[in-house]
Amino acid sequence: MTTSKRDYYEVLGIPKNASEEDVKKAFRKLALEYHPDRNKDEGAEDRFKEVNEAYQVLSNQKKRAEYDRFGHATAGAGRGFDGHENFGGFGDIFDAFFGGGGFESGDRQKAGGAKRGADLQYGIAIEFEEAVFGADKEIEIDRVDVCTACQGARSEPGSSPTMCANCRGSGQVRRSHQGLFGQFYQVSTCNSCQGEGSMITQPCKRCKGTGRERRNRKLVVAVPAGIEDSTQIRLSREGEAGSGGGRPGDLYVVVRVREHEMFERLGSDIHLTMPINVFQATLGATVQAPTLEGNVELVVPAGTQPGQTFTLKGKGVPHLRSRQRGDQLVTVQVEIPAALNEEQRAVFKRLGGMMGDENFNENGKGFFDKLKDALGAE
Repeated sequence: MTTSKRDYYEVLGIPKNASEEDVKKAFRKLALEYHPDRNKDEGAEDRFKEVNEAYQVLSNQKKRAEYDRFGHATAGAGRGFDGHENFGGFGDIFDAFFGGGGFESGDRQKAGGAKRGADLQYGIAIEFEEAVFGADKEIEIDRVDVCTACQGARSEPGSSPTMCANCRGSGQVRRSHQGLFGQFYQVSTCNSCQGEGSMITQPCKRCKGTGRERRNRKLVVAVPAGIEDSTQIRLSREGEAGSGGGRPGDLYVVVRVREHEMFERLGSDIHLTMPINVFQATLGATVQAPTLEGNVELVVPAGTQPGQTFTLKGKGVPHLRSRQRGDQLVTVQVEIPAALNEEQRAVFKRLGGMMGDENFNENGKGFFDKLKDALGAE
């Protein structure tokens, strides 16, 4: 492939004074857009390689300084500045996405063809209460796992690979060539053993020599208290098994929280709309307010207005990174009777007449006292 000679800043769509973080953000966006696994359009793979090549240079201070001075004419331009054509290595891509260390120590791909296993995604639905208080959820996933017969060795149990005769176990072959300036040597991956240094003479019958098999696996996902809807939980190394001794992928569990018929979550607070009757709002009362931990007493003062909100401290959602909890907000909804019998109508007419007495009569009785008398309240 002929390496693109477009300006690297133009490739990433950033100015020449862009910060390291700007370079990384631009690369993340473009790499996701043009990655061959995600984008099957014609030219997407070439565009991805072009973006990666630009990132290899601009993410390295030394290489970037050389490029700013000499442009594409600098040594190594078009080869990732490190002698590797097209790609500087997928480890750098993981560095860009995860802040360094996309592979754990010792997990980078080996010369023998070791490859990291694929990441998996799994969705679970949990109840509102489980999101608030946390829960352990058992899941069952279908994934490519290490072969149970050969344990990933790929050889039939009881047999062993033999040393590759072509490379004598080194995984590389060295060839000499006579050139204009004398003899030089070229080292390349052995095409007989594909760089492994050994040959499988008796492949495992269970996995047919791949070292992997597909099977179901049960796992327990610890859902933390206070988790929000659509949050991803990462289970390291619980994805598909790698090949050739490569690191397993990760499992990402997407949590969906079911709605509650009574409560609504607002950040770390829980909201509840609770009906009370007109007499409770007018005279005041102590009512039972539902919470996720059972009913609690709520004092509704006399003269409470429709839509007034009361706070129950510490009855909300726990914060993910602390033991503190939010509050529960109770908004009262005053229910007005839709139909009255004759006795009830008479009471309300008397109350209506009392409301016109400017709240006091000749005996000094206030409106609330007279309302209690009319209702026979103690």
